[in-house]
Amino acid sequence: MSVRGFRALLLGVLLAAAPAAAAPQRVVSLYPCLDAILVSVADTAQIAALSYYARDPRSSTVADLAATLPMTYGTAEEVVALRPDLVVSSRYGPAAAHAALRRLGVPVAEFDVPLSVAASMAQVREMAALVGQPKRGEAVVAAVAAALAAAAPPPGAPPISALVFQANGFVPGRGVLIDELLVRTGFVNVAARYQQGQFGLVSLERIVADPPRAILAGAVESGGLTWADRVVSHPALRRAGGGMARAEFPERLLLCGGPVIAETVAVLAAARRRIVAEGP
Repeated sequence: MSVRGFRALLLGVLLAAAPAAAAPQRVVSLYPCLDAILVSVADTAQIAALSYYARDPRSSTVADLAATLPMTYGTAEEVVALRPDLVVSSRYGPAAAHAALRRLGVPVAEFDVPLSVAASMAQVREMAALVGQPKRGEAVVAAVAAALAAAAPPPGAPPISALVFQANGFVPGRGVLIDELLVRTGFVNVAARYQQGQFGLVSLERIVADPPRAILAGAVESGGLTWADRVVSHPALRRAGGGMARAEFPERLLLCGGPVIAETVAVLAAARRRIVAEGP
């Protein structure tokens, strides 16, 4: 055996013999997309708090479960009072709060916004490793892979031009996670032809003048229309193109990856099947 091979073998033996680091027992999440990953891989007893967004059914896929767990608004003082041994947050979250927590000895793991399925699955694995539950992370990855396979369009099916259109005219463009999920479920995102970047606003006039085959819009809230609801449900959208299809795409599925991908692609695949069945 070479010297290099012996050193590698010795290192492997030492690592195997070393005691494993104790998994954190009080984890606080400050970001809604991380809330969904955390509850999928951690024991409930490990979760000291989720972000306050987690309880909002319009923006969260885990609202029912979140209602049974503590929540936080994310201030450093509030988080410290929870006595966490790990805080997970967005890299674009409150930098001052992150710095204050670290000065007080609280570990903070910052996550980026995943722009692809691969990046999102890497986040799942990272979160699962942080909380000492790698097998649960692999289970989530496997479930997402199965959902993607089930949601794929039939071979040779032509893609359907579509726009994800949310409240106030907010649309996702190219190079973001939902763009990849549209492609994987048989759509082509037309936001680029409205000269959009990763995210932006598109006016009703632009859509009416150059309509896609389908529009995927959020549900209108009950109990009276807000201004945002009026934009999404405007009669001009129903008349655009003389028959543009419309399917519901809940706002809570727009931005988050991880286990949320499985529900997202199931909704998109169901929308595609309905649009195809209804015909041009």
